[in-house]
Amino acid sequence: MIEPSDFPTLQDIMSARKRIDPIVRRTPLIFSEYLSERAGYEIWLKLENLQKTGSFKIRGASNRILQMTDDERERGIIAVSSGNHGRAVAYLAKRLGISAKIVVCDLCPENKRAAMRSYGAEVIVYGDTQDDAQAHADQLIASEGYTWADPYDDLRVIAGQGTIALEAFADLPDADTIIAPLSGGGLLSGIALASKAISPNVSVIGSSMEIEPGMVRSLEAGKPVHVEEHPSLASSITGAIGLRNQCTFPIIRDLMDHAVLVSEESLTSEMRRFADHEGMIVEGGSITSVLAALSPGVKDRNPKRAIVVMSGRNIDLGTFYRVTQGNEGES
Repeated sequence: MIEPSDFPTLQDIMSARKRIDPIVRRTPLIFSEYLSERAGYEIWLKLENLQKTGSFKIRGASNRILQMTDDERERGIIAVSSGNHGRAVAYLAKRLGISAKIVVCDLCPENKRAAMRSYGAEVIVYGDTQDDAQAHADQLIASEGYTWADPYDDLRVIAGQGTIALEAFADLPDADTIIAPLSGGGLLSGIALASKAISPNVSVIGSSMEIEPGMVRSLEAGKPVHVEEHPSLASSITGAIGLRNQCTFPIIRDLMDHAVLVSEESLTSEMRRFADHEGMIVEGGSITSVLAALSPGVKDRNPKRAIVVMSGRNIDLGTFYRVTQGNEGES
């Protein structure tokens, strides 16, 4: 695993911001009166759900793919994704004229598969879990020589995700807390590195699902461990972090201040409330951060002004309709 001396620096994240500027949107940071009243402190929403391709993933994918050599581009890109990373890779590949293959498992929602195909990527469905999809991608890399585009465990991806915090703290420099979804850890790693460099006393909070949270279980074990995957409304943040994890595990271990685990049952009602009061479609992963901001474990830390990252919007609209009408559904 990498050592702290290898962690991306604030300068690396600032360089990433300049590199990806022609591609990504500078998303707004807005005050939520409704959530602030419920929480008892100020909550500001960083709207990555308004990002191109519908999620924050385009930041890290852009910083990685824009640094590929000509040889790497010629060999074509391959990625494994639960949906949002694959969508970002497919978009960039089309924009840059690179062939792309995205390997997904059966848990990847059909709307996300269709979005990847719409950008011209070849979508390969393999296995029941992300681990199955990863094993198949590894075989294709070994046999065909494709260039690997990691969804999170890559220093360039991490630096790209950190640009979210650069923007947020430029807009709200006195924020004392930042909350974001935690899965493989690319998003929270980048946010933690940038946030702590800008404001060393800021609290960095990760939100995960109660059912087999890969990073949280790994932190408890002191090393990356395997967890089972389950269908979830927050499908974009479920699953393991990879037993060969080299980057995100040590960064999260060293820099995250607190993790909040969210129940599946709480997602549907909160998604409905969020749509009613904020007027936005967001996916389950985003809602976990809202629930974390409202949790006793965060409120007991006495925050005054928090940034809550709304990581994406790419929920299937049929599922969103069922959820907001009061019936359960899965993305």
